[in-house]
Amino acid sequence: MCDVTPPALLDLSPHPQAAREARRFLEENDCPVHHSRVLDEAQLLATELVTNAVAHGGPPITLRLTCDGTPGMLVAVSDGSPRVPVAHEASPEATSGRGVALVDLLSDAWGVDAGQGGKTVWFHLPA
Repeated sequence: MCDVTPPALLDLSPHPQAAREARRFLEENDCPVHHSRVLDEAQLLATELVTNAVAHGGPPITLRLTCDGTPGMLVAVSDGSPRVPVAHEASPEATSGRGVALVDLLSDAWGVDAGQGGKTVWFHLPA
């Protein structure tokens, strides 16, 4: 664990502004020692996961940010649905459907943890 920044948790309402709140939360809780290189990517991927949670998952929706003391970032989004997101190839004309593919492309690891009453989708960004 990081000696500078403790883990942070945000409860989100299932509304379209949740993604904006998630980006602001990551910026406000960014570890000044370890996260500076990955904040933009973390905000992009968190936006995708929070948007999916609002559209397909439902409450309760939470965002957790953890600094593990390395120059990377661990972000997790939980929601109330047990449905696991699946990466699929969107057509060039599609206006949605790329979120999980972006998470897979930009993170060095990601996964889904099933829980009682929902799931948590997490990703780790390397420095």
